Amino acid sequence: MWESWVTGVSTVLDLLYSWIWGAPLLILISGIGLFFTIALGGLQFRYLGYALRLVCGRSHAHPEAEGKGDISHFQSLMTALAATMGIGNIAGVATAITVGGMGALFWMWVTALLGMATKYAEALLAVQYRQVDAKGEMCGGPMYFIESGLKKRGLAMTFAFFGAVAAFGGGNMLQANSVADVLRTVFHVTPAVSGTAMVVLTAATLIGGIKSIGRVSGYLVPFMGIFYMVGASLILVLRYDQIPGTVWSIFHHAFTGQAAVGGFLGSTLLMAIRVGVSRGLMTSEAGLGTASIAAAAAKTDLPGRQALVSMTGSFLATVVMCSMTGLVLGVTGVLGQTGIDGHLLTGASLTVTAFDSVVWGGGYIVAIGLVLFAFTTILGWAYYGEKCVEYLFGLRAVFWYRLSFILMILPGAVLQLELVWKISDVFNGLMAIPNLIGLLALSGVVVRETRLFLHVLKAEKESSRVF
Repeated sequence: MWESWVTGVSTVLDLLYSWIWGAPLLILISGIGLFFTIALGGLQFRYLGYALRLVCGRSHAHPEAEGKGDISHFQSLMTALAATMGIGNIAGVATAITVGGMGALFWMWVTALLGMATKYAEALLAVQYRQVDAKGEMCGGPMYFIESGLKKRGLAMTFAFFGAVAAFGGGNMLQANSVADVLRTVFHVTPAVSGTAMVVLTAATLIGGIKSIGRVSGYLVPFMGIFYMVGASLILVLRYDQIPGTVWSIFHHAFTGQAAVGGFLGSTLLMAIRVGVSRGLMTSEAGLGTASIAAAAAKTDLPGRQALVSMTGSFLATVVMCSMTGLVLGVTGVLGQTGIDGHLLTGASLTVTAFDSVVWGGGYIVAIGLVLFAFTTILGWAYYGEKCVEYLFGLRAVFWYRLSFILMILPGAVLQLELVWKISDVFNGLMAIPNLIGLLALSGVVVRETRLFLHVLKAEKESSRVF
């Protein structure tokens, strides 16, 4: 009875996934990114350097960038990256390349670069329409700019509901399961022990709210990013002679598809585009609207300033981190290899094999990276889910949501979660739809506020206070 019910639900979810994440939504998200890129004059390229300086600079170096808010530019970005940089940056890239070939990485780049404009628009609207709750903390995101900007509370509530549910899937149980699996495989830690440890650490962090999450993310995210990139860079240095061929393969197969090699699946051009675009969307979160919730909490004087900071998340998570993983897979030649069970290697196992093939103990780099990525993703999504619940039911409901979120980590660590994967994918897609409607309807606000902001930047440049 139970197995037949699970099978039935799984079939329905497969149908929903194919419909939600089909060509229409992928084209819509990519099209919105292209629209904002054109409407804003390629702002994500022209002001990327300034945005990165805002992220890395000290607050006293940019006194004009300080304003109302709960956390700094840097902490806001790290909180968003905490939720964005997860298993997708390691395992997701490997899966995309296995299915779509090396050309899939090119389409991930395109999607992320266009998505930077989308993320800029999301963050700008989040700060523009943010509010202060009963605790004196900033609240913002798609649910607030949809209600305040469009006067569509029903649509705003739809986003909040889907966001609160999605947090339990991809933002909680799946991450916990990934941590437990890695710790069991590499360090022989039982899932019950690792799950309990994650419950304790998550609870200790979430008690302090967004300021605590921001502090922890501010330390962990840069550390884990640098740690993983140093390991990947070492492999690229040792296999430097393979880099030109790998880069050529990325661009060549982006427009031709890639034939099967060994156990490699092989890909058509359409498959490379589809898997590259969809994975690029998932790793950058552009179009989902979630990162703007963290952006709304940042200290800033102008919405556009924080929006520039937020858009760098797509660049760092996809163009930088995913590229490192993809290049390592290419230069090590592991694509198409099979495991001891005879099955095609994919996901995290493929990345582990790539690192181990060049550096002794390279698998430990991947394992530690996955653990840190997954843990910070839990923290980031906990904040997103709490803010969605607060919008729907008020502050009193946040405690019970937080408690439920923490307690669901343990079953996530010990259960087989194929069904949860599917639920997470479906609700992520459903969450994107009201956000995209809001972005399109309020695009005029984005363009107007951007013009005013760029006017301010021009004046700051002339007075030699910024650039």
